[in-house]
Amino acid sequence: MDDFKGRLTKDGIRIHGADDFAGMHRAGALAARILDDVAPMVVPGQTTEALDAAIEAMVTAAGATSATIGYRGYKHASCISVNHVVCHGIPGPKVLKEGDILNIDVTVIVDGWFGDTSRMYVAGKMGRKAERLVQVTHDALMKGIEAVRPGNTFGDIGHAIQSFVEAQRMSVVRDFCGHGLGQVFHAPPNVLHYGRPGTGPRLEEGMFFTIEPMVNLGRPETKVLADDWTAVTRDKSLSAQFEHSIGVTATGAEIFTLSPGGRFHPTWIA
Repeated sequence: MDDFKGRLTKDGIRIHGADDFAGMHRAGALAARILDDVAPMVVPGQTTEALDAAIEAMVTAAGATSATIGYRGYKHASCISVNHVVCHGIPGPKVLKEGDILNIDVTVIVDGWFGDTSRMYVAGKMGRKAERLVQVTHDALMKGIEAVRPGNTFGDIGHAIQSFVEAQRMSVVRDFCGHGLGQVFHAPPNVLHYGRPGTGPRLEEGMFFTIEPMVNLGRPETKVLADDWTAVTRDKSLSAQFEHSIGVTATGAEIFTLSPGGRFHPTWIA
């Protein structure tokens, strides 16, 4: 950007200035609030296209822009991934059934800044296996965020997530990853959710990126359906994902997409 006052690392990762954190907080807060507000609508009998229509209306009412509508031909304000859909599920007439788990992923643009976040929901009462999967995936995200501090590497983030998930006898999806963002939707680095400690670019204060682990109850392999968007588990096992956008500070990580109502984890209902 012409008004960018930071720099790029040798790996092409943008280092943002202190003032940029405020822009990311505004965008992240709106995305998180929208996911809070749609939560009561996630019930058996609801369609994913109705959820998406509500999300689009919320984005418009806030005076913001959906980053996904028109992105590479995509037509919706959210991705909604149900049960064995890993990510990029397209909203449609599918009716949610009792016990379905789903990830809703929203990205908004506020004053040029991108707020990107996703979280898990359940229609009705969650089954025990799904509940454990959702908990492990949530905790894996937080383990990854705990590894964020200047001097650590992106491999440290991936290792923290992978080692935790595999200790729970689940698998980390390798076909999709987190990404840099800021005044662009996707930028370096690719944030892998697996890896070896001490590998990859070194974290520096001012880096902005998402961490968004996808965890499967079964094997990690995925396939993309004929629509060129929807990714599913090859073995049809359940999959879950949580995503935060963060900035690296002098001492750790600042989360831009915290739920204002404490609804980031689906057990808020209970």
